[in-house]
Amino acid sequence: MQLSAAQVTKHYGAVAALRGVSLDVAAGECVALVGESGSGKTTLLRCFNRMVEPDGGRVAVGGRDVLELDPVLLRRATGYVPQDGGLLPHWTVLRNAALVPRLRGGAEAAQAEAVAGDALRLVGLDAARLGERYPHELSGGQRQRVALARALAGRPSVILLDEPFGALDAISRADAQRTFLDVRRARPTACLLVTHDLHEAERLADRVAVMRDGVIEQVAPPAELRAGPATEYVARLLQRTQL
Repeated sequence: MQLSAAQVTKHYGAVAALRGVSLDVAAGECVALVGESGSGKTTLLRCFNRMVEPDGGRVAVGGRDVLELDPVLLRRATGYVPQDGGLLPHWTVLRNAALVPRLRGGAEAAQAEAVAGDALRLVGLDAARLGERYPHELSGGQRQRVALARALAGRPSVILLDEPFGALDAISRADAQRTFLDVRRARPTACLLVTHDLHEAERLADRVAVMRDGVIEQVAPPAELRAGPATEYVARLLQRTQL
């Protein structure tokens, strides 16, 4: 498994954000974490790149316990796309996309701009036309594509996406989702996708994990989830969204 969480717990003061969560993501698979705000989705996602340190349980990336890995090197090896894109506003598009290869240094740094250009083209952006622009000169959808290109430029075996399309308008969101599917076909990578939108999860993910109050209530392919909700909460969630 590329990603593995086993009985993971996390508390913020008296609040239990994760209560014995277990989840696996195989190589090339996309798993979507869905649930209401405060269900623990983002906390679980960030355990995999050590932006959050769990209180208990085991978290592994590529079969290695993340606590045994240097957090800086782990993050450089793991693609990450936050909701707001996280682009550096004073850097050009091409330099933003080239961030990880530059940080790794050596031969990768020497090829950083070429690799970044390839990643931008993979997400449907023309590096020659847009590479010298700055994030504020792009649309929201374009900024998220640059953020995805930055994650891809490091050639990671794992990509973590935290509601990457949540702030986009409906048309830009649909375009970004199509781009994501195209990228997955061209470059299969284990993906963990946080979203509050079950329709998006069904469209983009191989399996959907429904979270509630720090617990995963069910993990299943979308069709199986629809056909057989395992708990009353999952059934209500499906009914509300008419999935």
